[in-house]
Amino acid sequence: MLLIPCPWCGERDEDEFTYGGEAHIARPASPDALTDAEWADYLFMRKNTKGLFQERWMHAHGCRRWFNMVRDTVTHEITAVYRMGGKPPERTDS
Repeated sequence: MLLIPCPWCGERDEDEFTYGGEAHIARPASPDALTDAEWADYLFMRKNTKGLFQERWMHAHGCRRWFNMVRDTVTHEITAVYRMGGKPPERTDS
């Protein structure tokens, strides 16, 4: 079981949270100007990172707030949690 540290509520069991996918996906500035292929790319194409990955999570059975988390997809180690709108921490690995 994964223990996730909510920025507002503290550490809680993963069953209280909902995964929201990859973090920091910028919406297109002019969605009406996109081709169907470009729109499909925005909607469906995401990274499949092995290692540190920036994700969005919501504390669904708690404060119901969204936040970002950096998690290693191999070990599931959580290395950072930060509020929406915040900047991701600087990476120290190379």
